[in-house]
Amino acid sequence: MSVHFRRIAVLGLGLLGGSVARAARERGLADRVVGAARRPGPLEAALRDGVVDETASAQDAVRGADLVVLATPVGAMEPLLRVAAPNLEDGALVTDVGSVKGPLADTVPGLLPPGVAYVGAHPMAGSHLRGVEHARGDLFEGAPCVLTPAAGVEADSLERCAGFWRALGARVVLRSPEEHDTQVAWTSHVPHLLAFAFAGALADAPAGAVDVAGSGFRDFTRIAHSDPALWTEILCANRKAMAGPLQQVSERLGELARVLETGDPDAVLRALSDARDALGRYAAGNPDARSGGENLEITPPRAGTHRSESNNS
Repeated sequence: MSVHFRRIAVLGLGLLGGSVARAARERGLADRVVGAARRPGPLEAALRDGVVDETASAQDAVRGADLVVLATPVGAMEPLLRVAAPNLEDGALVTDVGSVKGPLADTVPGLLPPGVAYVGAHPMAGSHLRGVEHARGDLFEGAPCVLTPAAGVEADSLERCAGFWRALGARVVLRSPEEHDTQVAWTSHVPHLLAFAFAGALADAPAGAVDVAGSGFRDFTRIAHSDPALWTEILCANRKAMAGPLQQVSERLGELARVLETGDPDAVLRALSDARDALGRYAAGNPDARSGGENLEITPPRAGTHRSESNNS
């Protein structure tokens, strides 16, 4: 299915919004890509670096747009839409890049005028780097993009949205908003919280330890360089879904600590081997460890169901 839009409005020009705009321009997905942001700095940088064709206020950016991408922090999307929604045209499609989908599924549809469709999206791509100056046209290549269509969304709107994200290089995965929030709690939000917790514990580490830190330290702590304000919002918004994974991780860490204290190398080996095997099964998509998927026609999911339309899920 060929994907092309007359006008794409990207509201929010950080790393993700900038990368969406840059990728759409580089791949010729729109006649015009328009960016909006609250501060002049990102607008100037986006124009200077060729990320967008033009900039405008949010209200003006969405005029005539047949695709609108919300790329602000999740908490800013509702007030932004309240301002911009009156200028949305009939037939427009609204999507987003929000990391937590439940709150958006509850609020966004009610803010849109008749004839405007919303399909939530979360591209699982990014960096600890911030700002439109780090925007990349290949950021979404090979990355999962989770679509969370609300019940009742038209199949055509879902296919248009899926086609857009696929055209950016992403592989589309369908989930309900609730399933999305539960699953990314495990795969993204808890890992970030653990990295921040370890980084905070370094306040008690001996000063000379940094001189012997290797690649393992850098790999584990990389995401703790992420923006604290952004992650405060994400973690608080998804706190309910994180409670279970945090409890499980806490219990496993306690078990490992108790085994280690016994000084029994065989017991430690068994514990570590079991953990590595569990990771291997999960990463391989073992049905006992993770819900799999198959290549299926894109249609709105029934409540309480999920699937992936990617062969690589």
